[in-house]
Amino acid sequence: MNFNFSDIFWILLLIASVQPAWQRQTVELRRMQALKEFERQRGGRVILLIHRQESINLLGIPLSRFISIEDSEQILRAIRLTPPGTPIDLILHTPGGLVLATEQIARALIRHPSKVTVFVPHYAMSGGTMLALAADEIVMDENAVLGPVDPQLGNFPAASILRVRQDKPIGEVDDQTLIMADIAQKAIAQVQRFVRTLLEDEVPKRKISPEKIDSIIEAITTGRVTHDYPITVEEAKEMGLPINTDMPTSIYQLMDLYPQPRGGRPSVQYIPMPYEPRPRLPEPGGTSPQPQR
Repeated sequence: MNFNFSDIFWILLLIASVQPAWQRQTVELRRMQALKEFERQRGGRVILLIHRQESINLLGIPLSRFISIEDSEQILRAIRLTPPGTPIDLILHTPGGLVLATEQIARALIRHPSKVTVFVPHYAMSGGTMLALAADEIVMDENAVLGPVDPQLGNFPAASILRVRQDKPIGEVDDQTLIMADIAQKAIAQVQRFVRTLLEDEVPKRKISPEKIDSIIEAITTGRVTHDYPITVEEAKEMGLPINTDMPTSIYQLMDLYPQPRGGRPSVQYIPMPYEPRPRLPEPGGTSPQPQR
């Protein structure tokens, strides 16, 4: 059979058009297999909420992803499909998002009769932290972080807007700032009330001392630190949150199946296998290297 240049061109074009869809299908199959295996190991429902920093390939414009109403719709459906006697494992990797969507998910989690475990392999900030507070147990990587849940109004922290009204004479504060301060005060009160609902939820498996609740609310809702302040594992434990660091290896393997989309050269590279120290080779000249401390 003879092929001319035109035939080869169309064959290559067909392969190029089919290959991305085939690759996506392959990755999706691997994801489903990994989820099923993790569910088999844990004996419960696994839900992933992963937000990466996406980019438009053509223009390279960064688009932040966050907890949305669509996310809440999907997670609420997953929780509804979970039998009352089945535990739920929620894997979180998110910068936060809409308060409404976050509260809907958190309320559904605390209403689920069986144990809810939240896994944080890297970070769960703002609304992600609020979802973690709805869990019976929070499993974090030793270097993972949570974040404050103080409300933000536009580009400004609600607590900072209140500070303006507090520090300036009332006659020097414009009407718009006063209106914003009123909204900020209400937003902080609403968040504090909801966080208290999460922390006071009566769960026998969760051990949060009642005397710690007020200090936790004070620490994460009042804006005494910046909104992107990283709450480490050590600080979260000191607050009294139910944290442990027994992160299953399969969580990291799952995260590898949800990589950051890349438009060019990767910014981080390494050989993806456990590192085994080896003896250093002799330096040129025949002298053996001295051990480094």
